[in-house]
Amino acid sequence: MNSNHKGAKSLGALILAAGEGTRMESSIPKVLHHVGGRPMLFYTLRLANALKPNAIGIVVGHEAEAVKAAVNAMAKDCGINRPIQFIHQKKQTGSGNAVMESVPFLKKFKTAAVMCGDSPLLTYESLYALVQSHDDQKGQVTLLTAKLANPKGYGRIVRSPLGEVQRIVEESVGSSKELSITEINSGAYCFEVESLLTGLKEIGAKGPKKEHFLTDILELMRAKGGKVNAYVSQIPEEVLGVNSRVQLSTAERIMNRRLLERLMLSGVTVLDPASTHVDADVEVGQDSVIYPSTILRGKTKIGKLCQVGPFCYLEDAVIGNECEVRISQIINARLLEKTLVGPFSNIRPESVIGPRAKIGNFTEVKASRIGFGTKVNHLSYIGDAEIKEDVNIGAGTITCNYDGKAKHKTTIEAKAFIGSNVNLIAPVKIGRGAKVAAGSTVTEDVPDEALAIARARQVIKQ
Repeated sequence: MNSNHKGAKSLGALILAAGEGTRMESSIPKVLHHVGGRPMLFYTLRLANALKPNAIGIVVGHEAEAVKAAVNAMAKDCGINRPIQFIHQKKQTGSGNAVMESVPFLKKFKTAAVMCGDSPLLTYESLYALVQSHDDQKGQVTLLTAKLANPKGYGRIVRSPLGEVQRIVEESVGSSKELSITEINSGAYCFEVESLLTGLKEIGAKGPKKEHFLTDILELMRAKGGKVNAYVSQIPEEVLGVNSRVQLSTAERIMNRRLLERLMLSGVTVLDPASTHVDADVEVGQDSVIYPSTILRGKTKIGKLCQVGPFCYLEDAVIGNECEVRISQIINARLLEKTLVGPFSNIRPESVIGPRAKIGNFTEVKASRIGFGTKVNHLSYIGDAEIKEDVNIGAGTITCNYDGKAKHKTTIEAKAFIGSNVNLIAPVKIGRGAKVAAGSTVTEDVPDEALAIARARQVIKQ
């Protein structure tokens, strides 16, 4: 790919993201619906940036401000530093009109890669090959096509007997012979900008909505002796667009399969891919095992030699090496190495647990630090607490951290022993090596090595 053409900026990338997506039946702009935990537009933006264009143009229209804000956030998150220019399509009257609105942006470049913001499955390999093929074949336009077993809903590629691309026929106007064609248009193109600008001036409006279709330019180019080429994708599923929730679920399933395959090829065991779901930013270390019915969301990072699942939900969690998590939920929290969680534990945000700690069945931890080797085994609530190393928390222990107006802190020093069914009324501190008797309600600090008994004397009446 010639990225520094003499005398002209070589490549501009244009993403079409103005559509309302009426078939999605949603108040959310179509390109901001999620696939793999990221907006669909995220994947196209990342691909466009990977082509190393001189600038990226994004056509916005429906809910333009929301789309702009999302793009800026995604660009910052991905470290995209090249210029991004927003182009406002005032009326959503077809892809041709969207590109017409982009003329001031496009005319700065010799070549333009044009793609749709609702194509999250498109791969860099194919997009790069499309631009490379365009450079090699010296035509006016090269389009990315694919051969689908079921081409319904897509424009068909009509070729001459010699195999040259003649035109694209939309399904609504195709003859039965044309509709039997299985090669379809993906909506990704590489244009010579000079020819594109000439063609844009000549395409007319069609249909009841007076729409301008970008595909009409191909016939105009050919009529003037131009060359229209196609690069056929080797991965047909990548051209699947998303126009409905049904197609969104199809894209999600394909994306999830790809993400799981990437993990497995990097040395992760996924016992049942059909019941396992991961987001695009999830990382899992070598020799970890993911058990069935596990969901890994957001920017979850799992270390090496871990065992996660079955029936786990992790979101933005950071899990150290050699941890085990069983039938539990962890959100925006961190486990240090060799920590065990579950079954039926709920680890809430801002918690840091371990190393070598144990959080057991039906225990909830919120915004707390649990130290080395500490055990909170059963039926406890630990909130806004700092628990040091080698502490034993008995079953049914509660840190009473909320007084109705504010949260208060509980501190338990190293090697303390908290008996079962204890209420710790924060703010309170339990000293190093101290013991709290079962059934106590503690309202005052307990000194180091002391025994606290805070319960009423048993009275038996007959």
